[in-house]
Amino acid sequence: MNLEKKPLKSVAKGTFEETLIEDGFFVLTHKNENDSIEILEREIDSSYIQFHFCNKGSLNFVFNQGNYTLNINEDTSLLLYNPQRDLPIHLEMQPHSWLVSLVISIKKFHGLFSDDANYITFLTDDNRDKKYYKDGKISPSMAVVLNQVINFSLNTSIKPLYFKGKAYELLSLFFNRSEDADIEQCPFLVDEVNVAKLKKAKDIIIANMAEPPSLQELADSIGLSLKKLKEGFKQIYGDTVYSFLFDYKMEVARKLLESGDYNVNEVGLKVGYSTSSHFISAFKKKFGTTPKKYITASS
Repeated sequence: MNLEKKPLKSVAKGTFEETLIEDGFFVLTHKNENDSIEILEREIDSSYIQFHFCNKGSLNFVFNQGNYTLNINEDTSLLLYNPQRDLPIHLEMQPHSWLVSLVISIKKFHGLFSDDANYITFLTDDNRDKKYYKDGKISPSMAVVLNQVINFSLNTSIKPLYFKGKAYELLSLFFNRSEDADIEQCPFLVDEVNVAKLKKAKDIIIANMAEPPSLQELADSIGLSLKKLKEGFKQIYGDTVYSFLFDYKMEVARKLLESGDYNVNEVGLKVGYSTSSHFISAFKKKFGTTPKKYITASS
């Protein structure tokens, strides 16, 4: 991938064929079968990630009113994302070149990898503000899908469904690498990995609420630094690890008391209090009343 100054050429206009996959996700395709360069344009705002695949010929992506270009050649992909500014497509397509582009919103993209899409980017400030221009090779399996998309010849009524399947297949193949390579291929996935680690931390402290690990032990067990554990946990769950655990334990205690199957001492032991006085004090701090009074009021 070469970044160089290049004057904008005056050439004929081409037109993308656009297929909507779903809200926040669409596919652009174009085949330049002419002997001249074609220019294609499409507005894209900063909330989208762009995946471009040149499976034939070569392409020049032009930026900053023609001052700079990014070139991708045959069998090459290009990932583009800049959260600080819109990245409209202004593309110089060389003769006899083919292009397939997936354009997907950052929120929908993260939702493909994590159920906690709304939390993504909380950990890595660099990812929030950093732009990415990442090229890579198109694998043989990706080339098959790209050719199926660019040469679509089935009934037009099934095109949206067909393209949806192929678009997701293409993304799957794009990220079908080793764990480490996944993160390098798309830095955003670092955040999804960290979200999964923090969910694991929550599960660990809940499973061991009577005898929870120390923060350092917890950080070590999920593979995050102590700092990222503290910061990330608070941003996802709205509280510190132990404050979250305290609220969880009190909620469990309240439900156990309401069941009528356990006395106050038994409930205290189940949620990690070795003495009833400590449990009563904690319960009163949370609910403003003692466990016995709570049971009476609930009866």
